[in-house]
Amino acid sequence: QVQVVESGGGLVQAGESLRLSCIVSGLSFDKYAMGWFRQAPGKEREAVACSSWSGGHTYVAGSVKGRFTISRDKNTLYLQMNSLNPEDTAMYYCAADPENQVVVSDGYCGSEFNHWGQGTQVTVSS
Repeated sequence: QVQVVESGGGLVQAGESLRLSCIVSGLSFDKYAMGWFRQAPGKEREAVACSSWSGGHTYVAGSVKGRFTISRDKNTLYLQMNSLNPEDTAMYYCAADPENQVVVSDGYCGSEFNHWGQGTQVTVSS
């Protein structure tokens, strides 16, 4: 059974940093797309940063480009978030695609992930 578990969220002040982590378990391989998504109250879920199955392609949303960095180490995905601002306040979700059905390119991240974590809350105060 595939499990996705996020950690690292919290309450910070504007300008500060956080590092989110996501561990995927229950798989015997580590070549699959993974991604970070977020959803703020009253808003639709959006892709923040994604890594292709090979790690060769990385998508980063324009709203966080230059501030957020995605990285991965086998079955663990990270999101380094710098210069946080109140607009970054949201529940952050990690997703994994061991079925290899999600397209991730440098300019696009699909949302058809089948495996999602419970989310970790990030709150940025002004």
